This record gives sequence, structure tokens and C-alpha cells, in this order.
Amino acid sequence: MNDSPTGGSHGKPHQPTKILSDAWRRGSGWPLAARAQQSAMRVVGFLHPGSANANELEVSGFRQGLKETGFVESHNVAIEYRWTDGQFDRFPALAIELVRRSVDVIFAVSPPAVLAIKAQTATIPVVFSIGEDPVNEGLVPSFNRPGGNVTGFSNFGNQLFAKKLGLLHDTVTKAAVFGLLVNPTNPNAEPDTHDAQAAAGALGLELRVFTASTEGELEPAFAAMARLRVGGLLVNVDGLFISRRGRIAALAANYAVPAIYERRQFPAAGGLMSYGASEAEGYRQCGVYVGRILNGAKPADLPVQQLTKLNLVINLKTAKALFLEIPPGVLAIADEVIE
Repeated sequence: MNDSPTGGSHGKPHQPTKILSDAWRRGSGWPLAARAQQSAMRVVGFLHPGSANANELEVSGFRQGLKETGFVESHNVAIEYRWTDGQFDRFPALAIELVRRSVDVIFAVSPPAVLAIKAQTATIPVVFSIGEDPVNEGLVPSFNRPGGNVTGFSNFGNQLFAKKLGLLHDTVTKAAVFGLLVNPTNPNAEPDTHDAQAAAGALGLELRVFTASTEGELEPAFAAMARLRVGGLLVNVDGLFISRRGRIAALAANYAVPAIYERRQFPAAGGLMSYGASEAEGYRQCGVYVGRILNGAKPADLPVQQLTKLNLVINLKTAKALFLEIPPGVLAIADEVIE
């Protein structure tokens, strides 16, 4: 984003730096007016645990939400993007950067991102998108009255393990052992493992946990699944996994492990199926909240909301390659079938 006051705001070409310098020396009012125009540009911080190339649809949804409230990137709002590429220890430093930048609002994805920002500011408004319970995570005191400077949306993805296991078990009915793939460096690994094991126990299923914190650890994890005859796999939400979704889908195919994911990007990349909230729609709603705050709303007056629209996506081509027949009952409730 070029915040230079030399940018032509009416379609004119950029003025040479010398013109600005000469005008400043002459004491004309033009540089002051230009600086006033520059200061009118609102700035939104964007803190995310993933990478830009793996979240294009989500960013597009966020921009759409901003647009619906009157804000267009590079026109009257600038977005300061900060990505950790799966390195969660980078959150504190990036949070400091955004706070020092004096942004108007910060959009933060994942509880660690929000907590890193809360440690730096109690005044800059924060809108979050998470998969956990924001009250249990200590982000807000309540849904209806979030108070303070923080509000946002949760898709409660950590509560979908029972449904995802059920869909997978309905598809691979003879499977005796299921697996869960997590990134041990992700703060969601431990609580999500607990929730997934509880869901498996309630369904009378055995669940083994496999870990990968780098791309190089993915294939050994799938090789271990094959040795243990894992009949179905849950892939947990993680920035590394999302950015390597094509690789994970290929490994699942090579080792004949039917897998279910939370995001549509996986079956679009060759994975078997996904079940979860539409990330693009969730980010759009977050963009609307950010825009409302830019327009004067206070985070304390915007209740935390739960994303309730969940989508089941099935890749039939992958199912055929795995010699699986998707049950009619599962196909009937699919929101999208990729053929």
C-alpha cells in the first residue's frame, strides 16, 4: 500500500517528488491538504496464522464485507496484512507492529492472535474469527455483552468432531480405527485432540493421534497410519495443513486413507470430503463488523455471533479412486458434489 501524498486521487499520474518539495518550500497549502487526505485513509490490521496464497477466498470475503459497509481497499481503507505462515510464536511481534502502526481496527484469526493483541492494547477495536468458544478462551466475558474492545465470530469447529466422525464412519463402515492429524505446535492441538477423542468415545470408535509440524513430517505420519490400518482420518484445522492441502490430499490417496476436513479447499484439491462453516462467508461477516466499527460502532455493542451455516462437500472422483461408494443418505445432505 502506497500511502504517499503524491498519489493522484483523481486519476492523475503521480507527481514527481520535486514538485512536492518545491511546493513545501514555497509554503503553499497543497502539501497540508494532501496530508489531510492521506490521514483520512482508514487503516485495518489483519493478523492471520496462515499464508496469503492459501487464504485468497477468505480475504476476498473479508473485502466484500468491508465493501458492503462502504469501504474499498486502496480507495478509502488500507489493510495491513500480517501472516505467520503457521509460526505461532510470531504473533506477539506482529501484534506489536500493528499496535504501533496505530491501526483503526484489527481483524484477528485464532485465539492466540487475539490474545497477543489484547496483551498490547485495550483500546484498539478487535474483531476475531475463531473455531473455539471465545468465553472459554478468555477473549470476551459473554456473547451478548462482549464489553471492552473485542468482539467477533466463532464457527465452533471444535464441536464438529462427532458429526465429521459420523459422516466418515457412514462412508467407511468397516473401519475399526480412525485417526486425527494435528500440528503439535498449534495451540489448538491439545484441546481439539481431547474433544475429538471424546467424540470418538461417544460413538464407540477408536481414535489414534498423528502429528506433523512441518511438511517433511507429513509422509511419515501417513505411513504410520497405513501400518496401523487407519480406516478414516480427521485432519485438524491448521495453517500448515491448509497451505499444503494438495500434498495432504495426494498422501491420503497414495496411502488409501479416506479423510474428512473442515474446509472446502481440501476436496477441491482432491481430498475426499469436508464439513464446516463457509470461511468466505464467515470472513465476509467479519468484514461487515470491521466496517461497522470504522463507521462508529463500538465492539462492546456488537454481540459475538456463531456461524451456523455448515457445508458438506464431497469429491466423488476421489471416492471412486479409493473404491468407496458414498451412501445415498450422505450424498443427499451434501451441499456440493465435485465430479
